[in-house]
Amino acid sequence: MQHLISAEQFIEIDKYRQSVYVMHQKSERRFPVHNHKKGQLSYVEGGIAYVHFVGNTFVIPARHYIWIPPGIDHFLQVRHSESAVIRNIYYPDDDKHIFYQHTGIYPVNNLLHEMIHYTENYQENIKPSSNDYAFLMAIKNILPNLSPQNVPIVLPTTTNDRLRPILRYLYDHVAQPLTLQIVSSKFGIGERTLSRLFQTVLSISFLQYLKQVRIVKAVELMLQTDLTLSQIAYDTGYQSISAFSNTFQQVANMRPSEFAATVR
Repeated sequence: MQHLISAEQFIEIDKYRQSVYVMHQKSERRFPVHNHKKGQLSYVEGGIAYVHFVGNTFVIPARHYIWIPPGIDHFLQVRHSESAVIRNIYYPDDDKHIFYQHTGIYPVNNLLHEMIHYTENYQENIKPSSNDYAFLMAIKNILPNLSPQNVPIVLPTTTNDRLRPILRYLYDHVAQPLTLQIVSSKFGIGERTLSRLFQTVLSISFLQYLKQVRIVKAVELMLQTDLTLSQIAYDTGYQSISAFSNTFQQVANMRPSEFAATVR
């Protein structure tokens, strides 16, 4: 069962302009659509988080965090684990470093992991007058140096009633052969019509979307199962580990073996 975070908690985030707001949540939860005046660092322990923006869903694997700049509508879901803990730290927008101006997903090294984990000692608003404020700001200040490589595990989304069942079908059947001809025939749509639908609604091609959804599924399998990379490759529709590895590199900026080492 998912629990909805109350609106009052989000009001508290922006109550004090210069404070750092800390919020830890356990179990599967859905955060309602919202935005705030502070930048947000979210880190998930023991599960997978999905952050939904207008037109895109970002997947946050274990041992990774997401940075969300101020003022962006989004909502967050934690799935696949009743023991998951999500650690959210909301920072005042007082730094013009370009890093903080863009949404991104980044690996967490041991130093950052320990610092974020230590924030379990804090809750709600930490003001500049507090002795703990400097520690929390230190986490923010080291992010640009510790996070040189974004891991763009992103899946375009839509509310388009015609396209949504097709996207769901692709996600549920990634292990099967999925060509434009096969999928268009399945849904009684012409190939050219389906191709235009992807370009018009999602601004990417059918093949590019299929590539991305297969990698998202592969990431989920790495986090939720003990399957080998070869098994994951075949379970996500690849006929060889080399083809899987090359595509993973194109989408996630690293080889699947490198990624698996950060989350397993």
